[in-house]
Formats: sequence, C-alpha cells, structure tokens
Amino acid sequence: MRGHLPRLVALAGPVYGELLSGVVASVVGTFWVAGLGGPAVAAVTLAGTVENLLLGLVLVVVSGTTLRLSRAHGAGDRAEAGRVAGAAWRLCAVGSVAIAVPGFLFRAPLADAFLDGEAAGLAADYLTVAFPAFVLFFGQRIADALFKGTGDTRTPMRTALLSNALLLVLDPLLILGPGPLPALGVTGAALALTASRAVTLAVTVLLRRRHRLPAHPGGLLRTARRIAAAGAPFGLDFTARMGVGTVQLGLVASFGVPAVAGYGVGYRVLLIVTMAFYAVRQAAAIEAARLVGAGAAAGAVRALGRDTARLAGALGGGAAVLCAVTAVPLARLFTDDPAVAGEAVGFLRTAGLYLLPYALVVALGGVHQAVGAGRPLMVSVLLGLTAQLASGIALSGPFGVAGLWAGTAVGALVQLALLHVLTVRRRPAGPPEGSVESAGPPAGVARR
Repeated sequence: MRGHLPRLVALAGPVYGELLSGVVASVVGTFWVAGLGGPAVAAVTLAGTVENLLLGLVLVVVSGTTLRLSRAHGAGDRAEAGRVAGAAWRLCAVGSVAIAVPGFLFRAPLADAFLDGEAAGLAADYLTVAFPAFVLFFGQRIADALFKGTGDTRTPMRTALLSNALLLVLDPLLILGPGPLPALGVTGAALALTASRAVTLAVTVLLRRRHRLPAHPGGLLRTARRIAAAGAPFGLDFTARMGVGTVQLGLVASFGVPAVAGYGVGYRVLLIVTMAFYAVRQAAAIEAARLVGAGAAAGAVRALGRDTARLAGALGGGAAVLCAVTAVPLARLFTDDPAVAGEAVGFLRTAGLYLLPYALVVALGGVHQAVGAGRPLMVSVLLGLTAQLASGIALSGPFGVAGLWAGTAVGALVQLALLHVLTVRRRPAGPPEGSVESAGPPAGVARR
C-alpha cells in the first residue's frame, strides 16, 4: 500500500541531514569571520560564491556518477560499476587540475574584479589556499556519490557531520588564535576548511576500501561520456538557478538595504526547507536509476514518479503553511530592525505561492533525469526561470519588491506546467543511447 514512499524517505532522510549540517557549519563559520570586520566577511563571501559557481561543474560528474552506478548496481553488473568508479575518479583528477591551476594563477585578478582594497587582498589570500585544495572538495563529492550509487546515503551523512564538526572546532582556533596559537584570520578560515576536508576524505577513502569495486580499465572514455551526459541536467539546473538568484539579488538591491537584508533573512530560512526538496530529488534519482538497471516494469517506474510527487507535494505544502504562519517570529529571531523584519515577513509569506510547485519540479526532476528525460527538464527550467525574471521585473513596477517575490511563484508554476506538457507525450519507438532501456518512463516522463 505504501509503495515506494518508505524507500524514498529512508534515502532522503540522511541526505537532508548531510545538507543541513553544511548550512549550519557555514553559518557558524561566518559568525567567527564576522568578528574580523566587513572586509573579511566580503572576502569569504566572494570565495564561497566562486565555489558555488564551480559546484555546478562538479555536480555534472557527481550526479552522473550516482546515476550510472545506481543503474549498474540495479543490474548487478559489477564490471560496469567498476568502470563507473574508475571513470569518476579520472574525471575528478582532470577537473580538479583544470580548475585549480588557472584559479590559483589568476586568484588576484579574480578578487580585484569583484572587490577592492583590503577586501580584495583578503580574498586573494583565501583563494591561495582554496584553489589548490579544490581537489579535496571534488574528491569528497565523488566518494559520496559512490556510496549513494549503491543506495547508501547514511555514510555520506556521517562523513559530512564529521567534516562540519571538525570545522566548528578548527574555525575559532585558526581564525582567532586563542592562547599561544597565531591568529590567521581569513587565511585561517581557508586552512580550517581545508584541514576538515582532508581528514574527512581520508576517513571516507578508508571506508570505501570495504566496498572496493573491480578495476576495469577498458571503456573508461565511453563511461566518462555517459557520466557527463547523465549528470549534465543537474549541473545545468544548479548553475542556472544560481545565476538567476544572483540577478534577482541585484534587482532587490534597487529597493534599498532593508529589502536586501530582509531577503537575506528569508532566504536563509527557505534554505532549511528547500534542502528537503533536493534530498527527495537525490533519493528519487537513485531509486529510479536502480529500477531501470534492474529492468523493472514500466509500471514500477511510474509508481515511483507518483510517490515522489506525493512526498514532494506534502513537503512543499507543509513548508508553505509553516512559512506563512511563522513568518513573524522567524523574522524576529534574525533581526530587531522593523524595516528588515517587515521585508522578511513579506518574502516568507509570498513564498507560500512558490514552495509547492518548486518542490514538485525539483523532486520530479530526479526521476526525469534518471530515466534520460534531461532535455525537457532543462527546457522547462530555463524557460521557467526566464519567466520568473520577466514577471518579477514587470510586477515590481506596480507592487514594488513584493512583485519580485511574486515573480518567483510565477516562474515555479511555469516550470511545473512546461515540465508536464513537455513530458506527457507518446513514447518514441526505440530508446536512444543513455535513456531507459527496458523500463518505460514514469507518468509524465518522456525519453530523450
């Protein structure tokens, strides 16, 4: 009777814990850096923004690895699983070098392009450590993907908790330098993050030794291409949303500092709830790829799509009600400024129109991606985000900053509608390369 819901919840719960622990650690780290002054905060913020932009490229490999390994795991094909693991590590090595070397060489011009004076110098200092250590960030993501591809989402959660616990201890020690320790400031923040990631990756590699896959060097290039093709929709989705978010922040800034501050408060609250949608997305993608690999009947995949929609709908609807009801006390937790609190309350209440369709688009995207329907998914996302910006700008004229908030709801509804229209259609006669082999697509999912 419960269908796939227990499995989805079991997979998504640890993923949510993993994501949430990272946000908590980031907030605490910002607290320690804030004591160094505005230039330090600006420097670390720029470094975090750069890493988030690079994360879009990393996610192409990471999500593709999870999907391809989950499909091989479902099929019981250890040889293919070994090829996926080998190709993933090679992509990690190549990608890390391609990003770290030019990033390190051009760290100062990068910092100067966005900041000036002391803040630019501090950002360059941070990036001096961060770019060479990028391989740790990439490597940890690949290791986590290898666990998730076998249906183990608990181990990545535990390693994330370890990494963030280390960071919480190392941040004040290296940033402020209590007692005989030197105060390293912004550089200390970068070193703390690097050390926590290095220890965690070492622990993760040791854990992976228990699940070592057979080495199959043949066909690695073809497997690498399949990984990139499978992961491209998720990476493009993330990068597009990041870009639109940056543009929207610039639009909000035109309405004054209280609007920006209120948006910042509301955005942090929404991170806590929207990460649950992305946890369901990962869970649905893992399970859908496993079913496809196992040659499950088309009905099983369609049932997974329906259960994913039910779970996402419940989370999105619950989050919308929660934000509307608790907007005032939540805003007061972050600020005593009436103007900022008022903007935050307006944003959170308008989010009630946005969260339900957004939850459905994000979560169902995992199923669509896993069965090879990445093209309609990306078309719907890109057009929906375009509608979000256009409607937000148009509505901000008569309604002020509230019009921008309403634009996010319009964009999410457009994405959901387009996703339905583009994927509910007659199936092609034969499955293309990289699409669903023996299983048909779930309801509302078309093959590429």
